[in-house]
Amino acid sequence: MRDKYDIVIVGAGPAGSTTARFAAAAGASVLMLEKDRDIGIPVRCAEGASEAGLRAVLENIDERWIDNRISEVFFHSPGEKMVELKFKQVGYILNRKLFDYDLAQMAVRAGVEVLTKAYVFDLLREDDKIAGIRFSHMGKTFDVKSRLVVGADGVESRVGRWAGIKTRTKMGDIETCAQYTVHDLNLADNHLHLFFSSKIAPEGYLWIFPKGDGRANIGLGISGDAAAKKAPVSYLDEFMAERYPHASILNSVAGGVPCDRTLETIVLDGLMLVGDAAHQCNPITGGGIAPALIAGKIAGQVAGRAIAEGDVSAKSMQDYPRRWHKAEGRNHQIFYRLKNYIYKLTDDELEGIAEAALHVPVAKRSLVTLFRAALVKKPSLILDAVKVFT
Repeated sequence: MRDKYDIVIVGAGPAGSTTARFAAAAGASVLMLEKDRDIGIPVRCAEGASEAGLRAVLENIDERWIDNRISEVFFHSPGEKMVELKFKQVGYILNRKLFDYDLAQMAVRAGVEVLTKAYVFDLLREDDKIAGIRFSHMGKTFDVKSRLVVGADGVESRVGRWAGIKTRTKMGDIETCAQYTVHDLNLADNHLHLFFSSKIAPEGYLWIFPKGDGRANIGLGISGDAAAKKAPVSYLDEFMAERYPHASILNSVAGGVPCDRTLETIVLDGLMLVGDAAHQCNPITGGGIAPALIAGKIAGQVAGRAIAEGDVSAKSMQDYPRRWHKAEGRNHQIFYRLKNYIYKLTDDELEGIAEAALHVPVAKRSLVTLFRAALVKKPSLILDAVKVFT
């Protein structure tokens, strides 16, 4: 490890590794720091992603990453109606441990240096400008200078706050989540199950993502406002006790997802934010894998060019937020508006939506038809739904 690099990236998740890879491929010297001992561990994710989302960035999809393929989803109403919807594209349930590790390996092959158990606790400044990071590793403190710092340190990101960016999110826009990976379930491997009910997951939803061989990720996310009244894990335990009392719990995780619009500021002089640190996950689903890859590719390309041109000012890197907005950010603004309406629906309204959807033949059902039923009292949002789901 040297004491100076072109770019230092804080966080080695999909966003950090992808940014690192594309920046290094453009000729920049890159150091990527990860606070955990192993990249990809712990897994704090339901592990779902679409094939299209992965292929937007990855030329090849390794079969080792895929625990299961999904072709259908069942939406469960509060009154136990089930609305079946067939996917138009392949869905994957990933093995995030292998997936994240391999993304980091791709970065290494592009020339990135990686250090784990590296806890970044401050930014370095020279003449009031960001000039690197300070971190601890194996009981020692290190200063590493860089021309550009990239914060890819997740929902709990501190890099942006240290730089003066307003990263705070309203409680209602933080989905607080709890999840168990369980075994001994009798589930069809190619079906997702999503539950919408104020009794099961108020202002959010519960998911069952089958991983094959009787395993599944069962979890839920509810708004921070709802979580202040009752913990997510309490809702999850009640669901498990009622539906799967004999299942074996192999793993449990909890955390938060910023289901908000992308931060207004994601670049400053000498600094970028990417992934959950920039609030780039899908606001309505909380899905962050594909957005992290897409944002990472754009950020890495822009960062690499900025280093090559010798200008890491916010002005010179505005192509990153512009390209992100065109690729995903504009749709995420629509998803945010839809989320704020859908998650406030009453159980009776959800029941009515399920009833209306069941009158549409399965072959003709789509997310658009579901949202048309859901938005019947808010017709101004129907056009938004058509824009993002067709």
